[in-house]
Amino acid sequence: MQDKTTSLTTTSAGIGLKINLKKTESMKINTTAQIPVTVGGKSIKEGESFIYLGSVVDRLGGTDSDIKSRIGKARTAFPMLKNVWAFKNICITTKLRILNPNILLDGVETCRTTKQTCRRYRPSINTCLRGIFNIKLPERISNEYLWGKTGQEPMEIQIRRRKWGWIGHTLKKPPSSIARQALTWNPQDKRKRGRPRNFGRRDAEADLQSLDMIWKSATRAAQNCVRLRTVAGGLCFSRKDRP
Repeated sequence: MQDKTTSLTTTSAGIGLKINLKKTESMKINTTAQIPVTVGGKSIKEGESFIYLGSVVDRLGGTDSDIKSRIGKARTAFPMLKNVWAFKNICITTKLRILNPNILLDGVETCRTTKQTCRRYRPSINTCLRGIFNIKLPERISNEYLWGKTGQEPMEIQIRRRKWGWIGHTLKKPPSSIARQALTWNPQDKRKRGRPRNFGRRDAEADLQSLDMIWKSATRAAQNCVRLRTVAGGLCFSRKDRP
């Protein structure tokens, strides 16, 4: 990291630019090195997390902090649209189309589809649905009945549907695209204690195994929109719906 910073400092100085130490921070992930990164003999401040394109990245390297941040943003945005939820001339289908993709499930395409992830999203969705239907706390209505009344798919299916839509879009990009290369990236270092055994690529391959497909087959299917929708539709069936 120090070599890259020194190279950046030298290159930028050649065209009249200078690194501003007050606006620059560094963050180390999965390393025990305590030597600070310096610029011109002065140490760069180390941060615990940062936000990149709306996603929270922290030292742990997972998505827990990002999910927590997105749920907090959804709780803030939902009351701002109270006039929309209370307007009776807007049908429930339109309200749900506003709620799910734009408020609650924004950015879940890159999250791992785990039981813990789905468990953390469910309470927020239940609260929002009760707010749309104006269901007060004394009323005893089960969450299963509420989801059936709104026609909501299970949380796992919604996340998987959005994830495979994003994967298909990324696989259409040329091989030189960094986003496409990231899908095939395979970490070579030894997994440290406490780190998950699986990552996004392995989760996607596990989904494909349910359709007797491999990653190369999904890459070829992504080049055809009809085949891609067929594959995504097969992956988004719940286990109860499968024969």
